[in-house]
Amino acid sequence: MLITGGAGFLGSHLCERFLAQGWEVVCMDNLVTGDLRNIEHLFREARFRFERRDVTEYIHVPGRLDAILHFASPASPIDYLELPIQTLKVGSLGTHKALGLAREKQARFLLASTSECYGDPLVHPQSEDYWGNVNPVGPRGVYDEAKRFAEAMTMAYHRYHGLETRIVRIFNTYGPRMRLRDGRALPAFMSQALRGEPLTVFGDGSQTRSFCYVDDLVEGIWRLLHSNEVLPTNIGNPVEMTILQFAEAVRRITGSTSPIEFRPLPVDDPKVRQPDITKARRVLGWEPQVALDAGLRRTLEHFRGRVATGG
Repeated sequence: MLITGGAGFLGSHLCERFLAQGWEVVCMDNLVTGDLRNIEHLFREARFRFERRDVTEYIHVPGRLDAILHFASPASPIDYLELPIQTLKVGSLGTHKALGLAREKQARFLLASTSECYGDPLVHPQSEDYWGNVNPVGPRGVYDEAKRFAEAMTMAYHRYHGLETRIVRIFNTYGPRMRLRDGRALPAFMSQALRGEPLTVFGDGSQTRSFCYVDDLVEGIWRLLHSNEVLPTNIGNPVEMTILQFAEAVRRITGSTSPIEFRPLPVDDPKVRQPDITKARRVLGWEPQVALDAGLRRTLEHFRGRVATGG
């Protein structure tokens, strides 16, 4: 198996899961947003190999290849707003090259897509048949449209070349190995709480998100890869909460007394986000198992270590 973006938050957990299931794993990452610390414990595994490579320029794996998980992409707002061209390139050129390799090897291909395909949704909760409300020329458009293009390219390879493809639309996910400088709610809140700084909430905090623990997400991806479902499938936690409620949950778990500080809402920030996982339940027999408090406790030790070492 090849996992692009394998040194990232999600990619590293997938490397672990597939190694545990007996696969040989090639992890490919250019380390622009990935981190070798996420995978350094895997270097002792004989079935694991790391290649530092930019998948928008060149991608090749000699010999047999049974599956490709394409997870290479900046995924947090702070990253794709700072790396807009790279984000568009990995969604287009990188996806094209990964699909080409899958076709050459006759490997099953799984694309990591995103709930951002729904934009600032006018339908709630979001099901896979909703086409979205995306601003293609706004700041967030570089990520949203990169993933929408990647989905279209993946389906074109499936229909035209008969390639075995899968598409997972990932909703907000959290857990160990997220970076401090990430731009998403959990890393920001947890690092601020541990440092005794104000927790920064954008807008009035009434916008909603649904938070899925990383182990649950990985299980959903595992099941999707081994399923026969070709069209996009939502994987996420349907328990919806406001960002303000989430900030208060982090304060409770960390024991912090930090105040909450409100800041202006970013452009095109979605007001609601909640997955409809009816398909995942029906087709994959999947739904999340880890409650929010349990997931936050598992994540807390990771952030304590990162805050203590400054990153």
